[in-house]
This record gives sequence, C-alpha cells and structure tokens, in this order.
Amino acid sequence: MKDFSKEILAYALSNSLEYGKADAGKVLPKLFQHGLDRKEIPLVMKLINETVEKVNSLSDKDRNNLFEKVKDIVKKHDRTEDYELSELPESPVGKKMVLRLAPFPSGAMHIGNTKTYLLNALYAEKYNADLLLVMDDTIGSVEKPIVKEAYDLIPDAFKWLGVKYKKTYYKSDRLEIYYEYAEKLIEMNKAYVCYCKTDVLRKNRSEGVECSCRQYPIGIQKARWKEMFLPKVKEGEASLRLKTDMQHPNPAFRDRVLFRIADRPHVRVGTKYRVWPTLEMCWAIDDHLLGITHIIRGNDLVIESDMEKYIWDLFKWKHPILIHVGLVRLEGVGAKISKSKANKEVKSGEFSGWDDPRTWSVQSLARRGMKPEAIREFVKRIGLNKQDIVVPIEALYAINRQMIDAETLRYSFVENPVKLNITPSEMKGIDSVSIPVHPDRPEETRNVEINEISISSKDFAKNKNTEVRLLHLFNVNLGNKVEVTSIDNKKIPKINWVSNGVETRVLMPDGTWIQGLVESVATKIKVGTVIQFERNFFCRFDGIRDGIAEYWYSHP
Repeated sequence: MKDFSKEILAYALSNSLEYGKADAGKVLPKLFQHGLDRKEIPLVMKLINETVEKVNSLSDKDRNNLFEKVKDIVKKHDRTEDYELSELPESPVGKKMVLRLAPFPSGAMHIGNTKTYLLNALYAEKYNADLLLVMDDTIGSVEKPIVKEAYDLIPDAFKWLGVKYKKTYYKSDRLEIYYEYAEKLIEMNKAYVCYCKTDVLRKNRSEGVECSCRQYPIGIQKARWKEMFLPKVKEGEASLRLKTDMQHPNPAFRDRVLFRIADRPHVRVGTKYRVWPTLEMCWAIDDHLLGITHIIRGNDLVIESDMEKYIWDLFKWKHPILIHVGLVRLEGVGAKISKSKANKEVKSGEFSGWDDPRTWSVQSLARRGMKPEAIREFVKRIGLNKQDIVVPIEALYAINRQMIDAETLRYSFVENPVKLNITPSEMKGIDSVSIPVHPDRPEETRNVEINEISISSKDFAKNKNTEVRLLHLFNVNLGNKVEVTSIDNKKIPKINWVSNGVETRVLMPDGTWIQGLVESVATKIKVGTVIQFERNFFCRFDGIRDGIAEYWYSHP
C-alpha cells in the first residue's frame, strides 16, 4: 500500500486551520484523489486518527509553520480529478451503439440505483450512442407495486442529472408484442403452461424432474395459454414456463416462469391485461427489437441475463454485450436505501414527500443543494466495478465540496443559542465589523452591525471561564459575567457568533431539525442558494416559513 502519511498530515493541518480542529472524517475522503483504494480504508484509519490527534495538540503557530511545508499537496490535489471511463467491447450487432435506461417505477430514483443508470448514460455520451428510456413497468408485485408519481419523478431526475435519451418506451404498452413471442415459443415446443402447485414445482425443480404439464402437445399448450386470459383461471393458478434442462446445475434456472396472472389494476393500463411477463421474458424481446447493443446491469441480475441469452439462442438472435457491475453500498447514509420502504413512509406521512432527505432520492439531493455534476462525477469515479463495494457517502460530499467551495459565501450560524450579556460600553467602541464573505477573497466583505450577540450553547459550555475569540470580532472571557478582554487576534479558541440573529432551523439527512440563529443577511438570499455556515457545514436556503428561516443540510 502507498504511504499516505504526508497527504494525511497536509489535510489534517488544512482542516484544523479552517475549522479550528481537525476531523478524521474530513481527512479520509481527500485520500481517494491520491489513489487510496476503498479496501485500504481500515489500514489508513489508524494513521489518520493518530495524525489528527497530534495536529490538534499543536498550537496555531506550529500548525501554520508545519502547513507551509506541505500546503502544495492540498493546492495541487484539492480539485475535481479527470477520471476516464474504461473502454467497452465493440458492438456485435451493428455499428451504432444503443444503450438503455431501465427503471422500474416503484418510486423516485435514489442514489444507489442511479449509479447504474448514470453509467449507461455516461457511456452513451462517451460513444455518441443512442440512449433509450424504457420504463420497466410490468405489473410488479404486491410488496413492490408501481407508484404513479414515479412516471414523473424518474424523467425529472434524469433531466436534472443532464441525461439525454432519444425516446421513451413503456413496457405496459408492449404486452401484445410479448404475447406474440410467447406463442412462438409454444409453437417451437419451448414453452408450456403449468398448473402445478408451488410445493410440487419446488420439489420437481429440486429433484430435476419434469413437470407433467410439460408433456402436453403443442395444440393443448396453445389452448391452455389462451385459457390464462380468461377469468376462470385464477391468479396464481397457472403460469407459462420456459422449457430448460431439468438437470441444469442451478435449480433456479430450471423451467423458469415467463408469464404470470395478476388481476391487480395497473396504474397506466388499468385492468386491460391480466397476463404479465417476467423481467427476462420482456427484456429478451425488447433488447432485440430495440436494437440494444450494450447492457450494463447489476450483479444481482446474472440469472436473468442467462435466461435472456437462452431465449436469444432459441430465436437465433445475436447477443448484445452484457456487462455486470457490482452493487454499491453507501456507508454513512443510515438505514438501507429502498424505494419500497420509502414509498411506505411517504404514503404514511412519516416522510414529507419523495424529496425527504431520508429517501436519498435524486430529488432530495437536489433540494439539499447537491450539484448534478457531482453525482455524475461520483459515478464516473466508481466506474465499472466488478465486485460489490462499500463507498463512504463522504466521497460524494468531497466531490460536491470541491465544486462549490470557491463560489459559496460564508455566513454565521449558532445552534441552540445562548445570549451574551455584553453592554455597548464594554464593546471597545465597536458597533459594526467588516467580515470576509469567503476566506479566499478577503477584499470582499459584508458589514455586520453589533448589538445582541449569541453563541452556541455547546461553545459556551465547552469554553466556560475561558478566553475565546469571537471570530472576526474581539476576545471575551466566558465567565459568569462575560467580559470583553481585547481586540487582538490572539492564539485562543475561535467560536462563531451571531448578532441580532434570525430564528432558524436546519433539516438534517436523518429527518431531524436543529434549531439556532443565523445572521439576517443570510435570509435575504435567493431561495435555492447554497451557502456555508462558517466552520459548520454547507446548506441550501429553502425559504422562510412562519417567520423561521429554513435550510437543508448539504454536507460538511
């Protein structure tokens, strides 16, 4: 493993100088742009923690002197790197490449499944290929139903992400096409209608025994197929199955279902259809008919891919290139991300809507102030991972932070405020102060009138009976009686403060709100503006409701 000691020291020092104290969680993401592999995270964390502890024990003077020796590391690498996507195999079915987006509309797209869709889109851009949006809206299941709003949420998400596709298809409009090919398979003696009970089927597949329904001649199979469309055959009573080798080493591959009966109304076509195809059946047909040349999908769909190949071979069709990528689990997002779970919480009212931060939907990330370019870059850096991986959400935050830091103005916020009783006569004649809007632009300032000063209760408790510097202002002693001590910028703890603050609340990723005060100028900006609460976190202004300024947390 590469020695990251210099990089760790550089970022720990940079972090401590900006925030007053180094944070190991903010040092780790920086190492990814220096070649850190995610598998090496446990190996470097000990060194990061040791270095952070050492840096935090130094005086400000020693930190500044030491940082001068390593600051070039930060300046050179603290930016968005240019990552390249790997090459795809040449198309086997024609010169023009065609890729597809295949979302199931059970809810808004979330950051987890967006990764695979974006990979398809990024490769379509790389190769100037056609990209199709094929809404995979077969009937679904009782546990995972189609959500009507998803038909708008999904295209809206793609639009925000800058994904451009040539045409939209809905599988619910293509049922007659799938029926046509089902009948062809029956006529080829490659499919049969099965009425066996579940326990019998499971036993037969386990033992490699052919079902008795499989033996009927083609004429009877066609008649039984037509019966599936009639009300007399109940849901769950019959299915169309593909004839495969009953000695196949994988029992799950043996005589898999192609069509099932479902009498639940469909949100687009109502009760027009009751016989619905499985994923492998409809995709085997559509990937051929739509001219798809490259399919990028998750490792969880390997058996479905094998079934597609089996069906393509039966029809003697050329195979598209099938590329399976590992699943990505995001670390630091709380509970497992799930559209089905989010749908239940949205319906119950526990979540405020599909943009609730706990859904981790594209809409929620947009409302938190994330840039679509950051999500695209995040996916690009992961690339075609072959194995399942765990990626800290801080990696996405780091990319977004790099993109917005230079343009984001700073304002002061204090959580759970405590008022400092300082009389005007004690303020050394200071009634206003000019504060830089950004640390890299000291010449640009905003004027803040000094009147009623508040700090966070946490800072007050932590620094009780200690001399601290109110950032950009003067020094005070936080005793039982708060006293202004001097205006000199001394090497003492620096804390945030707000003068004449506006009541504020910030929505956090876990759905909780934190309360505080923000300086009034931060409430006069345009709704949707991303700012940084200085030495705290980035957030997006969401407006004023009932006199309270609301912000959505973006990231550290």
